[in-house]
Amino acid sequence: MKRKRYTEEQIISILKEHEAGASVPELSRRHGVAENTIYRWKSKYGGMEGSEAKRVAGVAGLLPEPALVR
Repeated sequence: MKRKRYTEEQIISILKEHEAGASVPELSRRHGVAENTIYRWKSKYGGMEGSEAKRVAGVAGLLPEPALVR
């Protein structure tokens, strides 16, 4: 089964549906994701607009990976 990938804009639009009153179980069925995924997205992208999510994703790509301590 192929895994679905949602863009930041799609995730934010799903979260806006939740803010508008849609329940999490309803959203998870409609978009084919687990309820936990909705809550994880809410903690990461909650309150953001589309442009802010792109900026955060761009900054995260610029940060260096932490070095492993041995």
